[in-house]
Amino acid sequence: MSADFELTGAGWVTSSYSGSDGGQCVEVSLSFAGSGVVPVRDSKDPRGGTLVLPAGGWSSFVAAVRGGELPPAA
Repeated sequence: MSADFELTGAGWVTSSYSGSDGGQCVEVSLSFAGSGVVPVRDSKDPRGGTLVLPAGGWSSFVAAVRGGELPPAA
């Protein structure tokens, strides 16, 4: 995906699958609902990089997590 997105002021929500121990914390921006993309970032490093995924790719990832199809993190 080659488009640039202005993420300043975007609203972020921490995933319900993020651990409460401060480990694996993922946030998604719901500010782009309906735009066909889902920005994702590490909540521990909000000024770090942001991955902007096509909405279909994000849906596939969430389905794989819910279905237990991904190996556990090392």
